[in-house]
Amino acid sequence: MNVLLRNELEKIRKKLLEVGGMAEDRFRKAVKAIKYGDLSLCEEIISHDFEVDNMEVEVEEDCLKVLALHQPVAGDLRFLIVVIKINNDLERIADQAVNIAQRVVRVQGFSYHHFIDDYETMADMTGNMLKMSLDAFVNMDTALAESIRVMDNDVDEMKNIFYDRIKAEIMKTPEKTGKLINLLLISRHLERIADHATNIAEEVIYMKKGEIIRHK
Repeated sequence: MNVLLRNELEKIRKKLLEVGGMAEDRFRKAVKAIKYGDLSLCEEIISHDFEVDNMEVEVEEDCLKVLALHQPVAGDLRFLIVVIKINNDLERIADQAVNIAQRVVRVQGFSYHHFIDDYETMADMTGNMLKMSLDAFVNMDTALAESIRVMDNDVDEMKNIFYDRIKAEIMKTPEKTGKLINLLLISRHLERIADHATNIAEEVIYMKKGEIIRHK
């Protein structure tokens, strides 16, 4: 066993989980911003986006360095490939949180309390998927990963229902179209976060089974 390689892989794993924690933090704050229309929280999410970006680059560089210096094979090589891809998904989740914050700023002063229940239901499931995907990675739990893929269909359906509600609202109040489209896009960003969580789950399955399932 290459002890040096084992140590480097463990450092990368821990650093990836740190990126995961940062992405979860941004997501939770974005959901809170939706609920309360908190502009100071929106500004915090937007202004601190560089932190996740920097960490994502750092993790990728660490992976490339290990690939170059140790030339890992089999399971170790698969682990590094999975880390690079999950790392990118986590950074995109943080980006989607920034997108949500920007949309909340744009609907300031527009009452959307009658949509809050829809957002909360969608955000709860999306948040669970994100947490579960990271748990699946930590424990290499393919059963948990498979359950996340099923949940993604439910989030997609929620987004479609929300689209129909927004469309009906635009028909009734066309003068509010701009604000309503921003509300619709918030649901789209939540759905994209769920997609990224699903991608993470699929990478766990690839890591464990060596099977690419993302288009199945």
